[in-house]
Amino acid sequence: MTDIRKTIVVTSVGVVSTYGIGLDCLQAGILSGKCCLAPTKDLYPGFEGTTAQVCGLPLPAEGSNSRDSRTDRLAVIAAQDAVADFDCESVAFRESGVVMASTVAGLTEIDPGISQDPAAWYRRGGLLRAASYPVAHVADAVAEHLGIRGPRCAVSVACASGAMAIALAANMLLDGAAPMILAGGSDALCPFTLSGFNSLQALDPSPCRPFDQNRKGLNLGEGSAVLVLETLAGAAARNANVLAVLRGWAMTNDAFHPTAPQERGNGLAACMRLSMEMAEVSCGEIGYVNAHGTGTPLNDIAEANAYETAFRGRNRPIPVSSTKSYFGHCLGAAGALEAALTITAVRSGALFPTLRLSNPIESPGVDWLRGEVRRQALPLAMSVSAGFGGSNTALIFGSGRA
Repeated sequence: MTDIRKTIVVTSVGVVSTYGIGLDCLQAGILSGKCCLAPTKDLYPGFEGTTAQVCGLPLPAEGSNSRDSRTDRLAVIAAQDAVADFDCESVAFRESGVVMASTVAGLTEIDPGISQDPAAWYRRGGLLRAASYPVAHVADAVAEHLGIRGPRCAVSVACASGAMAIALAANMLLDGAAPMILAGGSDALCPFTLSGFNSLQALDPSPCRPFDQNRKGLNLGEGSAVLVLETLAGAAARNANVLAVLRGWAMTNDAFHPTAPQERGNGLAACMRLSMEMAEVSCGEIGYVNAHGTGTPLNDIAEANAYETAFRGRNRPIPVSSTKSYFGHCLGAAGALEAALTITAVRSGALFPTLRLSNPIESPGVDWLRGEVRRQALPLAMSVSAGFGGSNTALIFGSGRA
């Protein structure tokens, strides 16, 4: 019998993506096959590449906190979208927690002028902008704007951050740390991160092609997603609508290299296996994997190897796709946005194909999704994230009742 006090559910999802504000916009954009990746020249002098930018972001309200960075604003708007139908004056809401992930945070607000004349930069208002630099400020901004007084945590483990925030929030709920927790990630496009990935020769100047034999690298994007997590008992007590059940989750670390993935993907495979053990399901019961799938030569082969290991024993290949082919790699927000999409896949029975995948890398145990959207019943789906330093996270979502 299910223990509703130990069952973690998702009761709402807020999103800001290149498709607009709201989970419906994200789902409609992906289902239409629209690619948001476009040539970009204006992010820093000399940069010419491909990114996905959020357009039409609402301006900060008059009198709002001037310390908020673009990353903060993306997070706050996503959080407000997530709780639009909540009683935000209730005691339970006020005592809720916030776990937000980011890698860029307020780095977007620090312009190169700080290195030329730091004193002048600070006098011109730079001090307030610099205050938004710490990664913790994203969680602070969400809590402050919504009046949430419960525990707040910041997560920054590179590209696995958004997914790990959700996993950590689930653990906190099991520990009774808060009645509900807003968990997710947010990151804005930033010249510093673009130049960093460029120096690593990890960027594809054209729209990326994850898992294609001719892949050349990734494209960066921006956005935010915030999931409202609570126990099934808590959701039932306030008669909340349950969007999905978080059946299992796991976190591992490769302990291998600062940037390169372990070639066999052993740490990622172990993470997926652990998440299935927690969910008490077999690898044959997972119907779809939303992959990390960056499009870099090293990551994609390591990830393919991880799937071969984690799903060995299935009687059919595991369906896998990368939605980064639609809106780029959103860094600290990636795992949260992809978790949101995995929930929509479970709810709608839609398996999203990878765009521009014409010549998939050879992996007999993997069914690389391409072409048209595939429709099928999908009781369980997994979202996988990996990051620099070897951080891995796997989340398993289920539909219906726990």
